[in-house]
Amino acid sequence: MRRYLFFVNQPYSYSILRPLQDEIRRRGDEAAWFVAGCSTAPLKADERRLRTVREVMDYGADATFVPGDWVPYFFPGIKVEVFHGMARNKRGHSSEEESDHYRIRGWFDLYCTHAEKDTAKFGELAEKHGHFAVSHTGWPKLDPLLSQPLKGRRERQPGEPPVVFYASTFSRSVTSAPALVEKIGELSRSGQWKFIVTLHPKMDPDIVERYRQLASENLRFVESDEDLLPILPEADVMLCDTSSIMFEFMFLDRPVVTFRTKMPGPYLIDVEQIEEVEPALETAMEYPEDLMAATRSLCEDLHSFRDGQSSARVLDAVDDFLVSKKAGLRRKPLNLLRKIKVRRRLRKELDKMRED
Repeated sequence: MRRYLFFVNQPYSYSILRPLQDEIRRRGDEAAWFVAGCSTAPLKADERRLRTVREVMDYGADATFVPGDWVPYFFPGIKVEVFHGMARNKRGHSSEEESDHYRIRGWFDLYCTHAEKDTAKFGELAEKHGHFAVSHTGWPKLDPLLSQPLKGRRERQPGEPPVVFYASTFSRSVTSAPALVEKIGELSRSGQWKFIVTLHPKMDPDIVERYRQLASENLRFVESDEDLLPILPEADVMLCDTSSIMFEFMFLDRPVVTFRTKMPGPYLIDVEQIEEVEPALETAMEYPEDLMAATRSLCEDLHSFRDGQSSARVLDAVDDFLVSKKAGLRRKPLNLLRKIKVRRRLRKELDKMRED
């Protein structure tokens, strides 16, 4: 029986790692969670939590899965990067070396990639550095979405208004949340639209509260620590800015409207003015052929698989790495300064959690 550890540092990690946990359990293996830096509230009663570094060391995992860009290097087992999102950066380009997605920090033994382009790029980096391996597996987070027949137009009851899923990132330079709060309130009150609203966990609390106050029969506010993936299929269209969740929504084969996005392309209807938002939503609800064709093309570029079996491929890749690839790698760089920073960061975040 193998033991696996999930290293959680952000609320979004839970929905990325749970499909892996399902597959681990299906195989009769064991999984545990170590949370540092965010709330443990999303953990379920049947999910094992390791509370201290000592517990982690005693647990002795064969592999630690990480959706972020750092992990305590001294944890037992190999470190597996599964990523917090797909290969896109804020300028809308994929597979760019300068993108943070491709930064090699020296923490990981195995990178589990999502598409042919990012696999090729990481393959080049693996050959250059020599201290990690790459496997083309797909992204576990998408397994539940791709496993269910909910693609394309959603069936609506007669007279039922379209449902808009609104999501916004937190960065002041790209967020649409402050600008759109009154418009979204107005559209929901009109009765012509229903909204599901969620905001980034780092969003300004005052903005979050303004959206909470909009909650009504036609507007549902979803807290940032909820798993959004099961909720996405309830929407007909997404309204967004520069949040990567819009790419996840596209795998439902449904349209996305953006407000002043930093990731433009033919797969979006992007608008610059607040008064353009509703007409853009109306256009999106017609599912224009050119828009949907571009959306499907982008999805092919971002994620190779449609079978909902990426978690199984990730675990198979770990087995293959342990059996046939681990011994042939060079030693990781010493990284003394980074290691000191990781220890300080871990200590600081654990101290903060104790205070909370």
